[in-house]
Amino acid sequence: MNIFRLTLFLSFTVSGFAGLVYESIWSRYLKLFVGHAAYAQSLVLALFMGGLSFGSWLASHYSGRWHNLLRWYAAVEAIIGIFGLVFQPLFEGITELAFTTLMPALGSPSAVGALKLLLSALLILPPSVLLGMTFPLMSAGLIRMFPSLTGSSISTLYFTNSIGAAGGVIASGFFLVGTFGLPGTILAAALLNLIVAAVVYLATCIVHEPIPNDNTDSNEGDAQTADKTSLKPATRYDLMLLVAALTGMASFVYEIGWIRMLSLVLGSSTHSFELMLSAFIAGLAFGGLWIKRRIDTISNPTRYLAIVQIIMGFLALGTIFVFTNSFDLMGAIMKVLSRTDQGYIYFNLASHGVALLMMFPTTFCAGMTLPLITYSLLQNGSGEKSIGTVYASNTVGAIIGVVLSTHIGMPLLGLKGLISFGAAIDLALGATLLWITATSAQRLLPLMAISVSVLALILTTVGIQLDPLKMASGVYRYGNLISEDKAENIFHKDGKTTSVDLVQYERGNLVIFTNGKGEASINLGADVKPAGDEITMVLSAVLPMAIHPHAKTAAVIGMGSGQTSHILLGNEKLQRVDTIEIEEAVIEAAGHFGSNVERVFTDSRSHIFIDDARSFLSTHNSQYDVIVAEPSNPWVSGVSSLFSEEFYELADRHLAPNGVLAQWLQLYEIEARLVASVMGALVKTFPDYAIYATDNANMLILARKGGPQSLDQHVFLQTNIAEELARHQIRSVDDLAIRKIGDRQVLQPFFDSFDSPPNSDFHPFLDLNAVKSRFLDHSSNGILALKSSPVPVLDLLASPTQFTSSHTLGSRKKRATAKDEFTMLQIVQNARTLQRYFDQGRTTDLDQLPPSLQRDAQQAFTGLTKCHEPGEGQRWLQSLISIAATINPALKVPELRKFWTVISESNCYSSLPTMGKSWVSLFAAVGERDGQKIATLGTNILPRTSGMPDSWRNYVLAATIAGYLSLEDNRNASYVWERYGRKLTNRPEAEALLFRLLKAHSEI
Repeated sequence: MNIFRLTLFLSFTVSGFAGLVYESIWSRYLKLFVGHAAYAQSLVLALFMGGLSFGSWLASHYSGRWHNLLRWYAAVEAIIGIFGLVFQPLFEGITELAFTTLMPALGSPSAVGALKLLLSALLILPPSVLLGMTFPLMSAGLIRMFPSLTGSSISTLYFTNSIGAAGGVIASGFFLVGTFGLPGTILAAALLNLIVAAVVYLATCIVHEPIPNDNTDSNEGDAQTADKTSLKPATRYDLMLLVAALTGMASFVYEIGWIRMLSLVLGSSTHSFELMLSAFIAGLAFGGLWIKRRIDTISNPTRYLAIVQIIMGFLALGTIFVFTNSFDLMGAIMKVLSRTDQGYIYFNLASHGVALLMMFPTTFCAGMTLPLITYSLLQNGSGEKSIGTVYASNTVGAIIGVVLSTHIGMPLLGLKGLISFGAAIDLALGATLLWITATSAQRLLPLMAISVSVLALILTTVGIQLDPLKMASGVYRYGNLISEDKAENIFHKDGKTTSVDLVQYERGNLVIFTNGKGEASINLGADVKPAGDEITMVLSAVLPMAIHPHAKTAAVIGMGSGQTSHILLGNEKLQRVDTIEIEEAVIEAAGHFGSNVERVFTDSRSHIFIDDARSFLSTHNSQYDVIVAEPSNPWVSGVSSLFSEEFYELADRHLAPNGVLAQWLQLYEIEARLVASVMGALVKTFPDYAIYATDNANMLILARKGGPQSLDQHVFLQTNIAEELARHQIRSVDDLAIRKIGDRQVLQPFFDSFDSPPNSDFHPFLDLNAVKSRFLDHSSNGILALKSSPVPVLDLLASPTQFTSSHTLGSRKKRATAKDEFTMLQIVQNARTLQRYFDQGRTTDLDQLPPSLQRDAQQAFTGLTKCHEPGEGQRWLQSLISIAATINPALKVPELRKFWTVISESNCYSSLPTMGKSWVSLFAAVGERDGQKIATLGTNILPRTSGMPDSWRNYVLAATIAGYLSLEDNRNASYVWERYGRKLTNRPEAEALLFRLLKAHSEI
C-alpha cells in the first residue's frame, strides 16, 4: 500500500508540473492574442482559476455517485493530454480567424474585447475545468482507500501538486520553450498527462478502490477531533466556503501586488515573472507539507486556521517593509556579481531568493489554509464533496482577486494600498474565526487580535512610505539608485499594466520610466543639449516621411514621450496620426512634456488609442502609409513579439502600397546574434530594408513595401520639422543619409552568418535570450561601427555613392550629447578639419582633433615638402594610414582624388621605396572606390605584411577582400581570407564584425 500511495503522490507531482507548464505557456500564447504581458497573465490566471473552480465543483457534485474515482482521475488526465496535443493547431486556427475575419468585421473595441475574452475562454477553460477535477478526484480516491489518513493525504497532495507546479514554471521558462518552442512544450506537457493517466490506471488495476457506502457524504466525523462551535452544520459549511473564497481572493491580491513590486526590483522580463510565480507556488507547497505532519492531531482545526490567517495577514503587511528594502539588497547583489555566464546563474538564483524573501513566509501560511478548511469540514461530517467545493470556492475567490487587483485595486489603491487591502481580508477572517471558536470567557483573544490588526494596518499605511525614486531606478540593471540630490519624481502611478514614473533630473532632463525602465526622455531646459533619446524619436518620424514624401496617414505604436507623433504632426501633408499605447498612465505622464509634444494632444489630426498594437490594427482594419514602432527593449516581457515574423506579416497587411515601416531597436544590452534573429524575421516579409543609426547605441529599421528606398528633401520644407531637425544639427538630406548603415543586399549575409533562428511568436528566440544579454551587458554597437570602418567596406559592397555634404557636416562645432555622438559624424568632422588643413594650411582647427590625429596630420603635412632624412618616409607613411582611415570613409570621391594626387606629387612620396608607394596607391584606390586597383595592390602587399603592425595588416586584408567582392570575384576574396584571415587573432569587436561581414559575402 505504501508503494501504491507513493505512486499516486508522484503521479500527482507530475500532473502539477504539467498543469503549470500549461499555465505559463498559455500566458505566452495569450500575449500574442490579447497583447500586453500583464493583461495576458491576469487573463490566463482568471480563466485558469475559473476553470479549476468549475471543475472542482463538478467533481465534488458528482464524485459521490462514482465508483473508482482514481480511474475517473486517469480518464481526466488522458483527456487533458489529448487536448494538449491539438492545442497548437486549434490556437492557430482561432487566431487566424479572429485577426483576419472577426475583428475587422466587429470594428468596435468593446466588441473586440468581448471576442478576445470569448475565444480565450474557448482555448483555456476546457482543459482548466478538467485540471480542476483532478484534485478532488485524487483526494477523494485516496481518502476512500486510507480513511485514517485523511488530513495527511490532503496535505500531501497539496504539497506534491504545488511542488510539481513550481518545477513546471521553472522548467518551461528556462529549458522547455528554448528547446522545443511553444508548440513542443505544450506537446511535452500533454505527453506527461498521458503517462500519468496510464500509470494511475495500471495502479488501480492492481489495487482496487473500495466502493463508498451510503454515508460517504453525511459522515458525522470523529467527535473527538471535530471543532467545537455553536454553529449549525449548514451554517458552518457555508462559512468555511466563504473563508476559502476570501482567503483565495487575498492570496491573489498579494500575488498581483507582489509581481508588480518584484518587477521593479528584479525587472519585468518573462524569466523574472517565472521566478516570481515559482516562489509563490513553492510557499504554498511547503505550507502544505508542514501542516501534513500535524493536521491529523489538531483538536480544533478552525481555531488553528484562525491563528494562521492572522499570522498571514501580519506577514503580508511585512512584505511592504521587505519591498522598501529590497532595492538596496538588489543593488548590493548587482554590484558583486560578475557579468559572466556563471554570474547570470547567480543572478537568477539571487532573484529567486529575493522573490522567496518577499513571498515565502506569507504563502507558507496560505499553503496551510485549504488543507485546514477541508479537514475541518471532513471532520464535521461534510463528506468528500467538501474537497471539491472548498477548492472551487477558493479559486472563485482567486478570480475575484485577480480581476479586482488588476482593474480596480492597483490603479485606485497603489501597491501599498493593494497589499494592505489583502492583509485586511486575512486579518478580518482570522479575527472572525477566533471569535466564533471562542467561548464567552475567551473573548479577550479575538478582541486583542482585532485591536492589534487595526493598529498594524494603520502603522503600515502611515509609517511606511514607498520611495518613487527607488521604484524608478531599475536597480536590476546597474545596481544603482537614483539620487534625491540629482533628481525629483514628479509623477507616479501604478497603472493596470505597469508602474509609471516621471523623473526630473538636473538641467531639465525629464524621463518616463515604466517598471524602472527608462522609456523616453526630453530635455526641457532652455538652450541645453537634447536628451539622449530625442534624436531617435525625431528620426523615427522624419526618416519614414523622407522615404515616403506623399504619406497621408501614420500610426505610432507606443506613446513614449509623444515626441514622435508630435514630429509627424508637424508635416502638413499628413491627414491623420494614430498613436497606440496600452497603458493610460504613460499618456498621462507624457502630458508633462508640454510644448515638446503638444500637437499629439491638441492637433485635430491626432488620435490616441489605449489598446494593444496587434488588436488595434486588426480591429480598425486600416492601412497606413507610415507605421512607426517604438517598442521597449526586447528583454521586457511581451516586447519581443513586436520583433517577430508574425508581427511583420501583420504590419505588411496594414501598410498601404509603398508604405513604410520604421522600427526602433536598441543595440545596448543585446548581442548581435539576437539582432540577427530580428532581421531574419523581418526579411521573411519585407524584400528590402535599410538600417540607419540614430546615435551610437540605437538603430532604426526602415522597410518599404514594394520598392527601394531613397530620401526626399520635402521634410526640410516643413517649418516645424526643419526647426526640430536643426536643433539636432540636421539640415539636409545628406545629414540623414550619412546615418545609413546599409541595406539588405549589404547586411543580410552578415546577419545570416550568425545562424540565429528567425524570431517568431512560437519560437521566441529573442525573448528567451534577451534578459541574459541584458545582464551580461552585451552590445551590438559594432554593427553601426561598420559605417566608420577605416576601409569603407559598406560602400565597396554596395555602391560608391557618397552622401556627405561639405557645408552642413563641415559646420558642426560640437555634438549634441555624448549618447547622440554617432561616430561617423565625428569622423566626417575630423575629415573636414584635415581637408582644410591640407588645402589651406589652417592650424587653428587642429585642436578639434584627437591628439594622436593632430600629430599624424602635422607629420603628413610636413612630409609634403620635407622628407629627406632616413626614416622620415616610414614615419610619414604611418601617419598617412591614420589619415586614410579618417578621410576615405568620410569624403566624396572627387575630394579624395584631389587629396591623394597632392600626396603622390609630394617630396616625401618621391623618396618612398616601392612598397611605400604601393601603400599610398592603395589609399588612393580606396578613395576612388576602385575595386580592381584595390584588389591588385592589396594582393601584392599582403605577402609582405608579416613584420608590420596588426592594424596595418588588418587594413590591407579588409581592403583586398572588399576589392574582390566589389568585382563580384568571390573566389579570390575567399582565397585571400583563407590564406591570410585565419592567421589574425584577438581582433577588437569592430574588426571582428567587419571581417565577419567580409567573410559572409565571400561565401555567397
